[in-house]
Amino acid sequence: MSANGSVKAIFYALGANLGIAIAKSAAAWYTKSGAMLAEAIHSFADSANQLLLLLGLKRAKRPTTQDHPLGYGKAIYFWSFIVALMLFSMGGIFSIYEGVHKLQSPEMPNAPWVAVGVLGVAIILEIFSLNAALTEVRKVQGRRSLFKWFRSSRQSELIVVVGEDIAALVGLVLAFFAVLLTIITSNPIYDALGTIAIGVVLVLVAVVLSIEVKSLLIGESADPDTVESMKKFISDQPEISELYSLITLQLGQELMVSAKVRMSESESAKKLIDDMNRVEVHFKQTFPEVRWLFFEPDVAN
Repeated sequence: MSANGSVKAIFYALGANLGIAIAKSAAAWYTKSGAMLAEAIHSFADSANQLLLLLGLKRAKRPTTQDHPLGYGKAIYFWSFIVALMLFSMGGIFSIYEGVHKLQSPEMPNAPWVAVGVLGVAIILEIFSLNAALTEVRKVQGRRSLFKWFRSSRQSELIVVVGEDIAALVGLVLAFFAVLLTIITSNPIYDALGTIAIGVVLVLVAVVLSIEVKSLLIGESADPDTVESMKKFISDQPEISELYSLITLQLGQELMVSAKVRMSESESAKKLIDDMNRVEVHFKQTFPEVRWLFFEPDVAN
């Protein structure tokens, strides 16, 4: 997927979260609901997270320098990791703290039906945001399940947006039923338990996202399907008699590729070089995400 698809998904999420955050804040102030306050903080944190992802995408596009000859593509992984930490701290830990506080000093929310109405609207908006993100995912998902795409995708910004949207939707549903149970039973403990449950969900999602992004930050190859396509492409070229090894490194939206091959031509140095150059041009046309390509001709692995 191009960066435009990721940006579109981020903007959908940002617009939905800002609107939801403002509505939740007003409802939390009016109703004094702990679950609603936790959701408001969560939505503001998500909005800040989307701004950080946009910053990360912009920083990743900076040109190469002498100190950074492979560019800044991996900057998006750094900012995605920061987003996961923010989701853990500002969203998850705060919600758990607020829920424990409410358990110690239970208090019935004012006009709880207002909170129910706001949460209902927020659920609809969040479904819209999640569907927009999943639309972008389906463009590159292929035959993989969503879980398999999540584990193998190298687009940290899209992984984070989808993870945040899923966490937000689950949190909203939990808050909705927590407030509803509080109304039905006239027992504010459900509001407090709902707040804690929201925090637990956010912490779990943040941990999963952190693990995935950390792996990208350290350094991962291109996704398995792309690697297999590259191996097949090289093996099918008449100029190449054997592929010894292929190393790929994902650098944000771009790739670095190193291939060790046995060339079919072994007599003329000029023809060998011409063959290599022709394969390189064709390779980059087939895989436009490849920015750095290194071919090493050899006679043994």
